[in-house]
Amino acid sequence: MKITIGSDHGAVALKDEVKMVLKEYDNMTVKDVGTFGADSVDYPDIAEAVCADVARGKSDFGIVLCGTGIGISIAANKVAGIRCALCHDVYSAKKARAHNDANVLAMGGRVIGFGPAGEIVRAFLETKFAGGRHARRVGKIMDIEKNRTNVQEEILGE
Repeated sequence: MKITIGSDHGAVALKDEVKMVLKEYDNMTVKDVGTFGADSVDYPDIAEAVCADVARGKSDFGIVLCGTGIGISIAANKVAGIRCALCHDVYSAKKARAHNDANVLAMGGRVIGFGPAGEIVRAFLETKFAGGRHARRVGKIMDIEKNRTNVQEEILGE
């Protein structure tokens, strides 16, 4: 399994802890796209780097981290083919995978502890997509992306 991970300056410590959790998996290859220190960086750049690997099939999953997880998850979901879920509990992580076939996990380095983050990562990676009625719904999500211009025109009445 291949994972691409990245964080802004607000979650470098959490990223380092998550990488320790990923070492528990024998079949895991981890690519870290940064950042690596406390100097301020823009989280959209990190989200784009992680999600490019996932969208192109270079990685199976991505993990994105910023101070709250909110900004980086919004940015991640702008990349075509990405279904990023912001999770701060195990239940949400399991449902993100089982029901939404999420391919990127987002967490906030300033809002979640190292222990819970590890459990969330494990739950996300070990939960399989349930398919069935959920596949239809995920397909509809992806159709919105494919038809974004038409949908926006309809919503805005243009």
